[in-house]
Amino acid sequence: MAPALLLPNDGTDIVMPDLQSTTNKLPQTVGPITLDDSAPSAVLHRDLHHAPLKVIAATGNYLTLEDGRQVFDATGGAAVACIGHGDPSVKAAVAQQMDEVSYCHSLFFSSSGAENLAKLLIDSTNGVMARAFIVSSGSEAMEAAMKLARQYFLELNQPERVRFIARKESYHGTTLGALSMSGHVDRRKLFEPMLLDNVSRVSACNAYRGMQDGETMEAYVRRLAQELEDEFERVGPGSVCAFVVEPVVGAALGCVPAVPGYLRAMKAVCAKHGALLVLDEVMCGMGRTGTMHAWQQEDVTPDIQTIGKGLGGGYAPIAGLLISARLVSALDHGSGSFQHGQTYQGHPVACAAAYRVQTILRTQNLIANVARMGALLARGLHAALDPHPNVGEVRGRGLFWGIEFVQDKATKRAFAVEKRVAWRVHERGMEARWGISLYPGQGSVDGVLGDHVLLAPAYNVNEEDVEWMVKRTVGVVEEVFAEMRRERMG
Repeated sequence: MAPALLLPNDGTDIVMPDLQSTTNKLPQTVGPITLDDSAPSAVLHRDLHHAPLKVIAATGNYLTLEDGRQVFDATGGAAVACIGHGDPSVKAAVAQQMDEVSYCHSLFFSSSGAENLAKLLIDSTNGVMARAFIVSSGSEAMEAAMKLARQYFLELNQPERVRFIARKESYHGTTLGALSMSGHVDRRKLFEPMLLDNVSRVSACNAYRGMQDGETMEAYVRRLAQELEDEFERVGPGSVCAFVVEPVVGAALGCVPAVPGYLRAMKAVCAKHGALLVLDEVMCGMGRTGTMHAWQQEDVTPDIQTIGKGLGGGYAPIAGLLISARLVSALDHGSGSFQHGQTYQGHPVACAAAYRVQTILRTQNLIANVARMGALLARGLHAALDPHPNVGEVRGRGLFWGIEFVQDKATKRAFAVEKRVAWRVHERGMEARWGISLYPGQGSVDGVLGDHVLLAPAYNVNEEDVEWMVKRTVGVVEEVFAEMRRERMG
């Protein structure tokens, strides 16, 4: 039988500590820690001048704030809480994994949590993807995707491939590499001098703002494909590692799906030049749009896919990559390893939480519910808000919907940034009499101008929940714009 410990071979006797004796010497109880709630927060919050609302409880779709308000979490935070809050079976799965092992370094060890999750994820692609690489955030996933794409071409002896092509009005993460990939002007501006210069961008697929008068959908797709082709030629087609795209753009544009045929056309351009297609599904994937992976509705498969948010449903910080067989094969027949690793890579507890969340999606048939309730949500929002003079477009897919606001419906003119329209809608929704959280965003026109809000509720919402969300959202929007009209007239 193999020894439980790797012992030195110099003949030295090893004296093992008496664990029971050691445990008995530890203090059995710890007194309560008293905190002064009146003291200034020690957290570096996102806004130092405005403290965020404090959540003291969360169950199902509802957040309870310290002032007693209950808020319906219609956005799952940032499209994260896909099964709602406080699921007892996820808590049990986390505890069980901690009883087994709470942390082990992925350089030396694996865990049942990591192995179970990876297999489930690969199975969910019906064999299209071959391996999973688990990290802790979407930004980390994009960083890893960039490095993997680069290393793939090194394995193929194509070291000249160092560039990436992404899109304008996109968002791929907040770390420097991921932010370099992003096209969101406002989020980039402070750090522009530090960002990578090997990333260029083409137009986003945004039919509402991108299609020309009289242009057919097919012609629009051809024009965007030609723009990508031209960009490959401009930078040198043999220098590009990958084209990076969100199948449904989330916070940057406000739930803008790719038009039919777009992703196939983009992949054809990539294939022509030997580049990879990287699909960023951190926000729109893992069931959010009505299939487990957004690309499963597009008749296209990625070479690398980033995932996050709905992967763990907010029960643990977790994200990852799904990697196609040809990339794994190149590594396997080349260096034999991906030259990238992180301390919390494949964290056992995070993986166990995500595995339980993903199991719930399957056993409760929640992806099908996303499609059904998404259709109901779409009908309600379109019926109530399409006629509104300040709603430019209602768009989305599954349970991932955006509402873009405009000053003028005919010209699509956006509001000035200082009007804070999306934020006013969000703040009004958070008032006790409305009790709904709507996710605000700006930059849907050019990365600076353009206001929108998102709805991304839990996958287990029912018809009553959806009808309630529609009524509350419409009521908040109507009240805010009625107030703005009075301000303009007064």
